[in-house]
Amino acid sequence: MSGGAVTAPDGGLRCPWGLSAEDYLDYHDTEWGRPVHGDDALFERLCLEAFQSGLSWITILRRRETFRAAFEGFRIGAVAKFTDADRERLLADPGIIRNRAKVDATLANAKVLADWPAGELDELIWSYAPDPAGRPAPRTLSDVPAVTPESTALAKALKKRSIRFVGPTTAYALMQACGLVDDHLADCVARGGGSTAR
Repeated sequence: MSGGAVTAPDGGLRCPWGLSAEDYLDYHDTEWGRPVHGDDALFERLCLEAFQSGLSWITILRRRETFRAAFEGFRIGAVAKFTDADRERLLADPGIIRNRAKVDATLANAKVLADWPAGELDELIWSYAPDPAGRPAPRTLSDVPAVTPESTALAKALKKRSIRFVGPTTAYALMQACGLVDDHLADCVARGGGSTAR
């Protein structure tokens, strides 16, 4: 495989990873690379990207609704009030990733973010969106970076504000997922938020 866009059953070209599972196809077509705003929505993506670290994204995607239920819909104010009993409940929940460091980081991050003014997380994350005019559309998967200067700077800014478990690679995955960058391949029907009706 060249790593370029491939033809899907509907005849449209898509990023190769988007055709590896039905879950991926829906996520690829309707969500990945689309702009996400709002503190709670970005907190969810931040948490899920951290939980994904070291695992495949499909593992997280298939457990997403369970994650949402376990973490009160990722509402920052609700998660910030979680107790030690909630922590133990999470660590015993087989429907999520029961990684102690990741659970602890999620709870600690919620407590930090609960003290931020409304909109500040959104503003901070989006302030690191690069100028799209300066980035050519990737032709193949090998053209898509894992880390960029912007993701490194975002990770540093979050760490400086006491946000845990977000390194430059996780920060870049967050930027891709939340539409700060459009890493759909040049020939992909989803590039630029294009129509992906099937």
